[in-house]
Amino acid sequence: MKILMASPECYPYATVGGLGDVMGALPIYLSQLGHDVRVCLPLYGSIQPQNSWKAYDNVVVHLGGHERICRIWGCVNRTIVYYFIEYQQYFGRYEIYEGPWGPHFDNGERFAFFNRAVLDLCYSLKWYPDVLHCHDWTTGLIPVYINTCECGQPLNQTATVFTIHNLEHQGIFAPDILAYAGIPFSEYRCNSLESMGTVNFMKGALFHATKLTTVSPNYAREIQTYMGGCGLQSVLKFKAGDLIGILNGIDEVLWNPSTDTCLPATYAANDLKGKGICKQYLQRYFNLKIDPHVPVYGVVSRLYFQKGLDILLDILPSLLSKLRIQMVVLGNGEGSWEQRFCEIAEKYLQQLSVYIGFDTSLAHLIEAGSDFFVMPSRFEPCGLNQMYSMRYGTLPIVRNTGGLADTVHSLDETTGKGTGFAFNELTHDALWNTIGWACATYYDRPKTFASMKKQAMRIDFSWNKAAKAYEQVYQWAIQARKKCARSS
Repeated sequence: MKILMASPECYPYATVGGLGDVMGALPIYLSQLGHDVRVCLPLYGSIQPQNSWKAYDNVVVHLGGHERICRIWGCVNRTIVYYFIEYQQYFGRYEIYEGPWGPHFDNGERFAFFNRAVLDLCYSLKWYPDVLHCHDWTTGLIPVYINTCECGQPLNQTATVFTIHNLEHQGIFAPDILAYAGIPFSEYRCNSLESMGTVNFMKGALFHATKLTTVSPNYAREIQTYMGGCGLQSVLKFKAGDLIGILNGIDEVLWNPSTDTCLPATYAANDLKGKGICKQYLQRYFNLKIDPHVPVYGVVSRLYFQKGLDILLDILPSLLSKLRIQMVVLGNGEGSWEQRFCEIAEKYLQQLSVYIGFDTSLAHLIEAGSDFFVMPSRFEPCGLNQMYSMRYGTLPIVRNTGGLADTVHSLDETTGKGTGFAFNELTHDALWNTIGWACATYYDRPKTFASMKKQAMRIDFSWNKAAKAYEQVYQWAIQARKKCARSS
C-alpha cells in the first residue's frame, strides 16, 4: 500500500509528547511490512534542512479564494521519506502548538494551511496514496477536504484513517476559519464541523474519516462515555463501528536496557547487576543519599492536570516523612506545580530531587535507575512511560484508566503475578496507599518484587503487533472507500 502520514510531530525532528514518539516508530514498522510509507509535517524553526535533503518544486496551496506558495524539503531516514512544508509565516517559530504566552493566536490558519498543503503536495508529486493517515486535531480538516473539495479529483479515491491521540485537544476556532480554508460552509450548517457555535477540527475528522483509531482499546471505550468523551461522545458512539483501539508500541531499539547508550551500565532480565549500577548513579547524580536498599520512585512527566501530579504533590510531604523512600522528578509545566515540587525538595534534600525541564538522557536514566515509576493520570489515552518502565524492570504505579489499564497488570498477592501496582479512583488515600503497597512489597516481599521485575521486562511491547493491526485497518478503509465510490 501507498501510505501518507500527516502529523504535527515526528521524532526525531519535532516532538512534544507521545504523538512524536509514535510517529517516529510506526512508519518504520509499516515499511518493514513492505509498504511505501511517507510522512509529512511542517518545517518548524527548530528544524534545519541538511545538505543531503532534497529541495522540491514549490507547491501552490489552494485555500478559500486565494493561493499561497510553500517550499517543500525532503529526506530519507531509515527507509522512510519525510516531506517538510516550509512556510515561515506559520511555521518559522520554534514551538509547535504554543509559545511562552499560550497557544499561537493563528493556530486555526496554521493547521488549515498545513492540511491543504498536504493534499496539494500529493498533486505536485503526482503521487496519490491509497491511505492518508491523519493524527490528532491538527490534521482534522484533511478528511473533510477529501469528502468535499476533492470530489471528482484523484484524491477523492484515497481512504482516510484518523487517529485520536488525545481527545481533550480538539482544535476549536471561529466559523470564519472555513472561509480561509476553502471548506464549504454547508459542513458547518449540517453539523459535521459545528460545536457550540464554533468550528471543531476534531469533530470534522470524526465525521468524515473512513476509519477511526485511538491508541488503546480501553480508551476507545472510555471516549464513548460522558466522562471520557470531552463533549464528542455522541459522535463517537455514532461512529463506533468504525472506531478501533490499537495499543501503541514502543521503539525497542531506542528503549532497550541491554543496549542503551544513555546508561552507565546495561542489563537484561536474566542479569540485573547493571540496574543496581544505574540506581547508584541516579542517586549520585541527583544528590540523594546513596543507598541500594532504599526504593527509588521515578516521575517523568509534563506537569499539568491530566497527569494527576497535583494529588502526588498534596501527599508528598507525608510520604517522605512516613516512608523510607526516595523520589526523583523530571518535568515541567504548571509554574505553581514546579514551585511546589522544588519547595518540598528543599525540605527533604536526602529523599527528593527535582529537575525542572526535560532531558532525554535523564529520562532514560530515571527509567533504569528507579525501582518504581509513579503515573497517577486522570486519563491516559495510551501512555508510553509505563511501558518504558516495565521494559527497564521498573514497576509502574498507575491509575486504572485508558492504556494504563491495558498494559499494567496489578500485583495479585495470592499468586505473586503482576507487573505493577494499580488503583481505581484518583484520591489522596488511594495514591498514598498504592505507593505504600509498593514500598511494603519492596521491603517485606523481596522475592515477589524481584519476580515482578522479570515478568515486566519480558513483556513484548514492540510495534510489530500494532503495525499489523494498522495494516488491517488500512485494508478495511480502502475497501470501504472503494465501496463508497461504487455506490456514488
